[in-house]
Amino acid sequence: MSSIAENLQAVARAIVAAARNAGREPREIRLLAVSKTFGADAVIEAMAAGQTAFGENYLQEALDKMAELGRIAPELQPEWHFIGPIQSNKTRLIAEHFAWVHSVDRFKIAQRLSDQRPSHLPPLNICLQVNISGEASKSGATPEEVPALAQQVALLPGLKLRGLMAIPEPAEDEAAQRAPFRQLRELAEALRAQGIAIDTLSMGMSADMAAAIAEGATMVRIGTAIFGKRDYAN
Repeated sequence: MSSIAENLQAVARAIVAAARNAGREPREIRLLAVSKTFGADAVIEAMAAGQTAFGENYLQEALDKMAELGRIAPELQPEWHFIGPIQSNKTRLIAEHFAWVHSVDRFKIAQRLSDQRPSHLPPLNICLQVNISGEASKSGATPEEVPALAQQVALLPGLKLRGLMAIPEPAEDEAAQRAPFRQLRELAEALRAQGIAIDTLSMGMSADMAAAIAEGATMVRIGTAIFGKRDYAN
């Protein structure tokens, strides 16, 4: 079985190949290692291999992991990204413990995160989650709601609006995978044309990373290809 370090090298090579195929600079694409359901030991192993940014979906699991990491490796300072659905009663802890939040889909949540961001920390980096495939089971603002939401969020003092995030419906072939990513990129371009300065497209996971990179992803969220198959029993 390959190690986390070997998996990270393989993912890095895949990012470089996908970028070159798309005529892009590989350094434009940042890797977010999705560490949900994996322990602090996996984060330590990934950091030893040079990975710095980690994505978490479940708040309590993430806080427990941060605390354990603080006990056993206090010298390590990962950059934590919250990528899961956000409930109003969780915003304070998210605002206090994360550097990025990818899953803001309504103004009420953004306002709470801004109000609750500790003043000694830099503004919280925010991506607006877009329900690009229109799935009833998924969180996210509709594409039609995004321009007004972006205008509002960009004005909040505790936040820095960085861009858009989406988790499209799974598709088998690359052409079908690329279509929603293209839609998200065009939405980002429309926001920039309105004067909203954003620089991040958080899109693409282990199964559709190449399609996302071809359509302009600047951050890919990879879990399984780095850490292995997840065990949700815990």
